[in-house]
Amino acid sequence: MWSCYYPKEREWIIAGRGRGTFHRTVFDNGRVTDLRPRLPSPLQEVTDDRFGRHGVRLLLKRDDLIHPELIGNKWRKLAPNLERATGRTLLTFGGAYSNHLRATAAAGRLLGLPTVGVVRGDELAGRPLNPSLARCAADGMRLHFVDRATYRRKTEPEILKRLLNRLLGAAGAEGVYVVPEGGSNAAAVRGCRALGEELRGHADVVALACGTGGTLAGLAAGLAPGQRALGVPVLRGGFLGEEIRALQEEAFGGRRGEWRLDERFHFGGYARVPPELDAFAEDFERRHGVPVERLYVAKSLYGLVALAEEGAFARGTRLAAVVTGAPFPA
Repeated sequence: MWSCYYPKEREWIIAGRGRGTFHRTVFDNGRVTDLRPRLPSPLQEVTDDRFGRHGVRLLLKRDDLIHPELIGNKWRKLAPNLERATGRTLLTFGGAYSNHLRATAAAGRLLGLPTVGVVRGDELAGRPLNPSLARCAADGMRLHFVDRATYRRKTEPEILKRLLNRLLGAAGAEGVYVVPEGGSNAAAVRGCRALGEELRGHADVVALACGTGGTLAGLAAGLAPGQRALGVPVLRGGFLGEEIRALQEEAFGGRRGEWRLDERFHFGGYARVPPELDAFAEDFERRHGVPVERLYVAKSLYGLVALAEEGAFARGTRLAAVVTGAPFPA
């Protein structure tokens, strides 16, 4: 018996047992609630003349303060999947600088769960680990590097089955729970709905950076009528809108909430932090005393400043920017 990916609904199931069988919260060494998240996360208003001169109030939704190791949207997306895992080995996917891999490794250490990370790029196997992957390894995650062609096909059932058997053996594959890249599946999307619910009545527009789209999909569903969600993709390609629609279909049965994307602020793609963006982040930190994570948060904040200058927000708009993570090392 092995975990497989069901492409139509993007849910990991246990062959022969069906969905819903393992939805308990008790683990061998602890519970998700034992990690004591700070929820709801604080909402902090800051004074910034780049917004103020256009009549826009800027609020920061400090999801970076939820938990010191499972930071921001990683908590909201991982917690439902940790509950579903119920003590089984966690296997997930990510690139060399994946925040999701680090968060999964930390969750495994804190809860006593074995973790396996499948890393994009077999050329990395013979090199020293970068600081992000070194943290994963220090937290007990077993890292396996695969070629990029295989990685692109990782959601195909036969490719996944071969990966599981190769990495864990037939016996080990029976007890694995697989979390998609970025942690975005239906369970994660439903978990992120609470983010929107926490912001009801506090903002007109809620903005955040997007990688795989799961956080935006859940956030938009949790907002009240009249509130809008704005996503700033950090990857190139123009594919994310369809991904978000598919995630909402899986989680809720159809599109939920009012949301849109602005694809202009990826700065060349994931993990690209040119000097202009780094300088912007340093200036924001000096202005407001808030640490700015570069791969996601800096791009969303930069985009919001640009949009404010373009007059994209009506005077009187309450704009909430979700701080989805903290700089690494935190």
